Amino acid sequence: MKNSKSVILKRQQELLSLLKSRENIDVVELAKELSVSPTTIRRDLNVFEEQHLVSRFHGGAKLIKDTLLLDEDAPSIVSAPLVDGEQKHAIARYAATLIDDGDTIFMNSSSTTLLLLDYIRNKRVIIVTSCGDCLNYPHDDKVSIILTGGEIHRRHSLVGDFALNTLSKIMADKTFLGVGGLSVRCGLTTSVLAETAVNEMMLRRCNGKKYVLAATRKIGLEHNFLSAAIDRIDTVITCKGARKDEVDNLRSNGISVVELDSNVF
Repeated sequence: MKNSKSVILKRQQELLSLLKSRENIDVVELAKELSVSPTTIRRDLNVFEEQHLVSRFHGGAKLIKDTLLLDEDAPSIVSAPLVDGEQKHAIARYAATLIDDGDTIFMNSSSTTLLLLDYIRNKRVIIVTSCGDCLNYPHDDKVSIILTGGEIHRRHSLVGDFALNTLSKIMADKTFLGVGGLSVRCGLTTSVLAETAVNEMMLRRCNGKKYVLAATRKIGLEHNFLSAAIDRIDTVITCKGARKDEVDNLRSNGISVVELDSNVF
């Protein structure tokens, strides 16, 4: 039976973890360890080679040093730099004004989208989210939260077939995505392979506006794994100070860019 996309992504994430922990990997040994065929491992390594993550040699592969970027978008608000935290609050507060009474919205598991819960007030809104941190996060009584369910990834993000199946049964009015990086050249990218399918499904199942919430340092940053091409979104909400060439490039490609003054919020 053909493997689901989430199964493939999970295996590839495990493979990347092994690549980070070992100097070299052997295809045959790795196939036994992950209970798949050597052909499957070679196919995964071909994907990573195309993404310039690994160098291949006969019978194995090696991670190219400093190519696999770290996950910088996990909801760790306390440890985030102060300037980043101010921007995230400004972005979330503005984004909350775009949500109307009666909306059903998708929200992924980024720290910026989580802050929407601080600013949605006196509106009956249904939030469908892959963010496990929403479970204990305070929010307005009129806001209803539906967790996608799924496999828990790094303590906060819900991924896998269960999450995708939930999303496939819902149509949202708006989608709000946080990203690891954003550029016209590479699109919406993340360092967490398992989350790309969830982000992609949220965009696919939205019949209204699709927003990316991104602090200035994310504009022009390119991570390893693609969630969607730039033409899948409508608006980027960021703060003043993002790279001008990247902002101009986004606008020239039909993307609306809102640049906020973080001090105002």
